[in-house]
Amino acid sequence: MNRSWGLVILAGLIEILWAMGLKYSSNWISWAGTFLLIYLSFVVLLKAIKKVPVATAYAVFTGIGTAGTVLIEMIAFGEAFSWTKVFFILLLLVGVVGLKLVTSESGEKEGAA
Repeated sequence: MNRSWGLVILAGLIEILWAMGLKYSSNWISWAGTFLLIYLSFVVLLKAIKKVPVATAYAVFTGIGTAGTVLIEMIAFGEAFSWTKVFFILLLLVGVVGLKLVTSESGEKEGAA
């Protein structure tokens, strides 16, 4: 994995934090932290899309955020566990990994012209 894909993953992990902040913020300090995390996640994502196609990067970013938020909610915050949720999270992750595997960086050539 290269630096650009690492940045996409990092942005997705930060997205998990700010998504939870949207639900659990209750004072101006926690709201300020949530907005800072939103800003930071998009700054990191913008750095990544210099080398990774924007559509793929954004799909992976939101997939990580979605799956991670659901899992953290179930594990740490008492959201109801459901095998159906787990199945769809796994399906989402298969799509994210598939996109990563079939996408080349902007600087790479997919075939000889």
